[in-house]
Formats: sequence, C-alpha cells, structure tokens
Amino acid sequence: MSIVLVGGHDRMQEEYKEICSRRGHRVKVYTQMPARFDKLIGTPDSIVLFTSTVSHKMMLTALKEAKKKNINVVRSHSSSASSLLELLKSMENDTGYACPS
Repeated sequence: MSIVLVGGHDRMQEEYKEICSRRGHRVKVYTQMPARFDKLIGTPDSIVLFTSTVSHKMMLTALKEAKKKNINVVRSHSSSASSLLELLKSMENDTGYACPS
C-alpha cells in the first residue's frame, strides 16, 4: 500500500518511514510544506494526516488533492510512532491488506 504521511515531527521522519516499510508499505513523509506540494502528493492509496502537527494550509492542500483524486484520508491527533502503528493496523484490517511477516 502506498501512503503519504502529512505532518508529524521532523525528528521522527526516519522512524515513520521505518514503521511503514516494516509493515510493507511505501511511504512519503512531509513534515513541512514543500513548494508545489499538491503535485508531490501523487496518487497514493491513503493519506495520513497528523492534525496536531500540520499547518492549516498544508492540511487543506492534502484534503483538496484527496477529494479530487478520491484518496482515502485517515486523521490522527497524535503524531507518535505507536499511533502511526495503530493507524496502519486499522487501515490494513479495513482494506484486507496482508502485512508481510
């Protein structure tokens, strides 16, 4: 499953990537708003929004692209590693994705 993670802490980027790759997901992490962010999102299976650590403009851009491209959006107020892991497990159960062992 491909995921775009929006928000979170800069210092946690590598940990977010590691958690996702361990569960067999491809992930792009954006903790800061880059230029042309709407073009960088692409067409992932899901967008994960860490709402407590994302700028309003960045969140609106991600939501606009998700609506335009019919992308599933999952929101979490917490941007911790454990909350990301729980979100991934929940998304996997909802979609029937089998995590590689």
